[in-house]
Amino acid sequence: MPGPSRPLWQVAGKRDPEQEREAQAWIESVIGQRFPAVPYELALRDGIILCQLMNRLQPGIISKINVSGGDYKMMDNLSQFQNACVRYGVPDVDLFQTTDLWDQKNIALVTTTIFAIGRTCYKHPEWRGPFLGPRPSEENKREFSEQKLRAGEGMIGLQAGSNKGATQAGQNFGASRKIILGK
Repeated sequence: MPGPSRPLWQVAGKRDPEQEREAQAWIESVIGQRFPAVPYELALRDGIILCQLMNRLQPGIISKINVSGGDYKMMDNLSQFQNACVRYGVPDVDLFQTTDLWDQKNIALVTTTIFAIGRTCYKHPEWRGPFLGPRPSEENKREFSEQKLRAGEGMIGLQAGSNKGATQAGQNFGASRKIILGK
């Protein structure tokens, strides 16, 4: 429970260990290698695994993954990953910010992003690998002829009830107004 004793960033996103295990297992099956023997957030922190994931989903979407270099190079991996997500079709509202992972501010949001990528895979018929999470609902567009649309105009839907004998006779709400002329 957030209180004066715990800083807000610790409760920014409630982590779900089960979801993290599911996300990790999915990434491992997609990239064909296991996470290093470090905590989940540290395995993802340098962005290398996330970039490999995006390149497996859409080969070449990230042209150069930085595997060595300082913090700047590793943070560059994260921004390349985020750009690749947008190009792949992941809604940008589902993307974590670099600081969420790099500074370990909101690991729950990182997991949410991974699930969003897993759902986006359903929209790529060329993807033959495993999916993560439920299939997103798809738009069900319908086309109606002009005649069909006109046919419904004169009807009152059954939900509206009946309009037989409906008047506003006898209705009065609030106080009546006294109009005094000639003042």
